[in-house]
Amino acid sequence: MSDVFSKAKRSEVMSLIRSKNSKAELIVFRYLRKNNIYFQKHYKRAVGTPDIALPRKKLAVFIDGDFWHGRNYQHRLKGRDENDYWVKKIVRNIERDIQTRESLTEAGWKILVVWESDIKRKRTQDQTLKQISHFITDI
Repeated sequence: MSDVFSKAKRSEVMSLIRSKNSKAELIVFRYLRKNNIYFQKHYKRAVGTPDIALPRKKLAVFIDGDFWHGRNYQHRLKGRDENDYWVKKIVRNIERDIQTRESLTEAGWKILVVWESDIKRKRTQDQTLKQISHFITDI
């Protein structure tokens, strides 16, 4: 499947995608601060740079984007060749996520992974925010 954008337009579109402070992350950060929950954001000293970290408790929360981290990727990329750029990119991301989480677990970290859409979707937002809050405060 060929790209619908020119190379210059695709570059412009991709440059607008941010790896930090996404809309979902900002919702979570605001919720945690409102509830007086201390955390470090984008903690670089831990493998994989967790979006939210409590280094002393060794807790890490990853807020994964649905497309980039492969939620339902087999459905999303159905009909594409296995050598397609996006298929290979998403598979590499999934493999890297597994390796990162194994490394953190071996180092004694506890990990919670939530999906971006569960935070942004009003129907699941409250439950997901409470899940993050309980993970951070109950340990």
